[in-house]
Amino acid sequence: MKIVMLGAPGAGKGTQAARIAEKYGIPHISTGDIFRYNLKNGTELGKKAKEYMDKGELVPDELTCEIVADRIFMDDCAKGYILDGFPRNIPQGRYLTDVLTKADQKIDFAIDVEVPDENIVKRMSGRRACPNCGATYHIVNIPPKKEGICDTCGTELIQRADDKAETVKKRLDVYHDATQPLIDYYKELGVLKTVDGTQPMNDVFEDICKILED
Repeated sequence: MKIVMLGAPGAGKGTQAARIAEKYGIPHISTGDIFRYNLKNGTELGKKAKEYMDKGELVPDELTCEIVADRIFMDDCAKGYILDGFPRNIPQGRYLTDVLTKADQKIDFAIDVEVPDENIVKRMSGRRACPNCGATYHIVNIPPKKEGICDTCGTELIQRADDKAETVKKRLDVYHDATQPLIDYYKELGVLKTVDGTQPMNDVFEDICKILED
């Protein structure tokens, strides 16, 4: 069972990917985790990526693809995996298809967790974090007992720069330009499945499980 998770930043695809991985006993592969692993272990691919990161540059598509390809052919991926954060654009999607085709494999499901932009802006701009202990809150969904104050350590909560409405809108613009075309790409391949990401988290998970088990 080889799965690609799609969805805008803040749609909740990472949370769902982790739950699917746990339920079905397959690895949850996020590009961030792979990069950290390769950097920490000083692999050849990690050293190449570090050269770009040290200059403050984005790791090019070709190298990102190599790093992911290296990961998905490891022994623990024999029964499948969930890709979260890759592919991010059409060239990466085509690369993945080509690499898998050469190994006589394919993506079984591309699951799009669909959430309207306005919902995502509300979700993400409502997040608050404790700069001291790292606890996280949401002004509507998980408010602290005392407004603006961490329940755990009493520190004043902050809004991270990434969660400010204007930053979220910019990230969504990038997503629509680069990543959303993948939805049409996987639809053409006949593997796209869409779930309503505005539902409660458990309902979204149940919908995904129905898709995988059907």
